[in-house]
Formats: sequence, structure tokens, C-alpha cells
Amino acid sequence: MNFNKNIFLNMRQMIKMYDLFLDDLRKKYHLTQVEVTIISFLSNNPGRDTAGDISTLRMIPKGNVSQGVESLIQKNYLARTPDDTDRRKIHLSLLEEASPLIHEIEAAKLHFRNLLFDGFTQEEIDLLETLNERMSINALKIIAERK
Repeated sequence: MNFNKNIFLNMRQMIKMYDLFLDDLRKKYHLTQVEVTIISFLSNNPGRDTAGDISTLRMIPKGNVSQGVESLIQKNYLARTPDDTDRRKIHLSLLEEASPLIHEIEAAKLHFRNLLFDGFTQEEIDLLETLNERMSINALKIIAERK
């Protein structure tokens, strides 16, 4: 198998594994994958609290984010607050009702990470993080150039 196939296969396998780790949680809370992503994003990215931020940084279509946000508001996990200076901008904030879910998402992510990197040395993990960051920079540069 060539290098490109291995990279794409590994990415797909990791995404599938990650999704499996969140399946029980999604079922327990009656959430979609996008809804879990929104909650996780808002919990981990202070200051990045608009639907546009989520859509851009997680590369999720705006319509999907909008639907997820609306559903989470109905489920009392999120609140909307208009921006003080730009009324077109709406900030999203997690409500207290989301706290148990946030803790479970973080625990699932930690368990996923621990199993994925089982047998890796810290040096190998650090190198992978460095290489991953460089690949991300390259990919974002190419995406911006092609738009």
C-alpha cells in the first residue's frame, strides 16, 4: 500500500474509532454527531463562540451547525446572546445543563487518546503533534489558495 493510501486509511480509521467512542454518549443524550461537536467545540475554544466559528474551524456546513445549535437550544444545553457592538453577531454559551455531558465528552476523548497512543513514547507523540501541525498549516494554505 502506498503512502497516500495509508494516510487516508489511518484518518478514516481514527475518525471511525472516535465516532464509536461517542456513540453511547450520543444515544444516552439523544444527540447527533454535530451537536456533540458543537458542545465540545464551545467547551474547548473560549472566545470562539459563534456558529460561524464552529463552521469555519470544524469545517461543518453552516446549515448543519445552525440546525445543531437550534436543537441544542431547545434541549437547554445552549443559549444565544446578541453581540453588544454588532447585532448581526450571535454568541453561543453552554448552559449548566450541559456540564455532565461536557465531562463525559472529555472522558471519552481522553480514553480515545490513551488507546490510540498506547505503546507510543512521549517523544513519538510530540513528533506526531509537530508533523500534524505542519500538515494542517499546509492543508489550510492550499484550501485558502483554491477558494
